Amino acid sequence: MPEEKKLSLNLKTKQKLSIVIPVYNGGEAFYHCLLSIKKFAPPEIEIIVVADGDTDDSRKLAQKFTSKIIINDQALGPANARNLGAKIATGELLFFLDADVSIKEQTIPKIKLFFAENTEITALIGSYDDQPGAINFLSQYKNLFHHYTHQQGQENALTFWGACGVIKRDIFEKIGGFNNSYKLPSVEDVELGYRLTEAGYKINLVKDIQVKHLKKWTIISLLKADIFQRAIPWTILLLKYGNMVNDLNLSWTNRVSILLIYSLIILTVLSFWFNFVYLFIIIIITLLIINRKVYYFFYKKKGLIFSLNAILWHWFYYLYGGFGFMLGLILFRFKNVN
Repeated sequence: MPEEKKLSLNLKTKQKLSIVIPVYNGGEAFYHCLLSIKKFAPPEIEIIVVADGDTDDSRKLAQKFTSKIIINDQALGPANARNLGAKIATGELLFFLDADVSIKEQTIPKIKLFFAENTEITALIGSYDDQPGAINFLSQYKNLFHHYTHQQGQENALTFWGACGVIKRDIFEKIGGFNNSYKLPSVEDVELGYRLTEAGYKINLVKDIQVKHLKKWTIISLLKADIFQRAIPWTILLLKYGNMVNDLNLSWTNRVSILLIYSLIILTVLSFWFNFVYLFIIIIITLLIINRKVYYFFYKKKGLIFSLNAILWHWFYYLYGGFGFMLGLILFRFKNVN
């Protein structure tokens, strides 16, 4: 590399970076999040924690790692918390990190190098790694599926991601930050991404910037998040912005799979009167074929028993995801009519 270019790159990698973490009752995962930052973040990195109405003394834990703590007496949601943190940030780059995520040794160096080498890019999003922190089946399945989805995604992204996303502070302020109307964890990050791309700014999915997700999923928390905090509000956003691209959760395989799952349900009901056994088998084989890559991924990572269970949950995911889409469509139409 020529000395002139090397010097320019070194100067650009010296951009100051501020980490902003919203937390509500973070528990042990939050401790490991802060511990990873203490271990891997250079001393000059600014760490800002926004305690959003916590009742488990997350704010006291944060005081052991940083002096920059904002306290909300009542929970106003991660969108509001991130905006408050961004207001006091001094870095040119804002690194938004969820409280149940831990960084790796190369996370921050890779972020700074990426922005130094890609000055035209406004924001980046990373990926969960393939070694989730919680060991129960649902946590392994959900987080591995999320990892796989991001690893298969297009580098030119349309959405932002609050769990591990970095954005230039001046553009973040210019665009108006996160939408404070989201009072609960939802698609406030996706909505920000849509506004950024609509305004002509570029977002990149950088697949080798990976963090560890420490969240333990249960059946209730998973269904609540996937249906009410993602599927329904994301559907409303899609209908508003019209960004039905073939990427991430909106890939054509996911759309076709939802139709096939609902076809299976209809055939099951009709089978009381008609014989659809061959059509039933064809649909199941089709589902297995078009999703073969993700199923093979599960098999490679966790073996046969895990992958068989994952297939069943994956089909259930299409079932309730389709249900969430239909509810979102109804709510959007109802809202427009009124």
